[in-house]
Amino acid sequence: MILNRYERTIAKRYLLPGKGEGFIFLVAAISLGAVALGVAALIIVMSVMNGFRAELFDKIVGLNGHAIVQGYEGRLSDWQRIATQARQVPGVTSALPLVEQPLMASANGRVEGVLVRGMRRQDLLANPTLMNNVKSGDLRLLQPGSGKIALGTRLAEQLGAYPGSEISLISPEGRATPVGTVPRIVSYTVAATFEVGVYDYDNAYVIMPIEDAQNLLMLGDQVGMVEVMVTNPDKIQPQIGALQQIVGDKGRVVDWRNLNAALFEALEVERVAMFVVLSLIILVAVFNILSSLIMLVRAKTRDIAILRTMGASRRSMMKVFVTVGTTIGTLGILLGIVIGAVFLFFRQSVVNVIQLVTGQNLWDPSVRFLSELPSKTDPFEVGAIIVLALLLSFLSTLYPAWKAASTDPVQVLRYE
Repeated sequence: MILNRYERTIAKRYLLPGKGEGFIFLVAAISLGAVALGVAALIIVMSVMNGFRAELFDKIVGLNGHAIVQGYEGRLSDWQRIATQARQVPGVTSALPLVEQPLMASANGRVEGVLVRGMRRQDLLANPTLMNNVKSGDLRLLQPGSGKIALGTRLAEQLGAYPGSEISLISPEGRATPVGTVPRIVSYTVAATFEVGVYDYDNAYVIMPIEDAQNLLMLGDQVGMVEVMVTNPDKIQPQIGALQQIVGDKGRVVDWRNLNAALFEALEVERVAMFVVLSLIILVAVFNILSSLIMLVRAKTRDIAILRTMGASRRSMMKVFVTVGTTIGTLGILLGIVIGAVFLFFRQSVVNVIQLVTGQNLWDPSVRFLSELPSKTDPFEVGAIIVLALLLSFLSTLYPAWKAASTDPVQVLRYE
């Protein structure tokens, strides 16, 4: 919308409070603040929701892969052939053997349920999710036959273990005796602790060389699964079909969606619902813009009539009031972007301060899955929020602008 010089002058004059117009200016300021809070709330919530999905996806997939080939009864004997042929499938970047089994761990008189994972040494050292999150010790000490393992930090806390501690892993697959099967108990030394940031993993995982896991579980040369990574996890179906043909009747293929379907679907539904609900804040804010413009038009009726008698057109009056309302909305949007950016930058500090003031644990990792409040801002979503706020601000100006343009100078100035 292009304004000429006198239209810009009038619009600027109406944006500033005149004599006896303090209340109108207050309503306009409240409208600006409401738009800012609405935009900030949308940006913050959508960024946090995106951060949740991205962090969970990166960390869950970092340990579980985009798809896994599972052997029936937890055993996959022909895994070398499956892994080799899987790597030849277009779109597949890696296929790694794993052993994974729930067991019991004992240390310092404490017993906890654990999830033992056996990995080849080269795969372990190439896994950034583990290598970049070591809290104590050294994962490079995990060598076949060394009797060394790594624990999640929270599991280590539960067992009272630390690098150098001895813990025992208890497997129900033991040796047969005349009185029944005796559980297999093997002692290991803790070489390192890690914290990937997902509570369930940090509270359960025990990492060891795959050869040691095979010996502990008496698997021989068999593994439990083959972890598969692909180039595009959102379009993994072609690879799933090809992998299932390779596996045949020796196992099944499960992708990351099936492994974590409930969690990611819940996040997506909540993300859409929060966007719709918080958009109502902006809608309420633009109603404030509407009311402030209506009051401004009523206060400026005489001025409008005089301008009309001096040659101002109806179109000019509409442009002036549309500009005033849209300017209020635009300033609110800009302020909202600043508020949202500042909050997201200091998000964890804000959570910590609120916890300190209220004395409540607002971020329990056992409930929230992640150790810290995540954030990932999508520029396209921010753009959509800005367009939505601008559109609603513009629409809220049309009725007051039309009323101003419809002012009849004869009726207004009849008794002047």
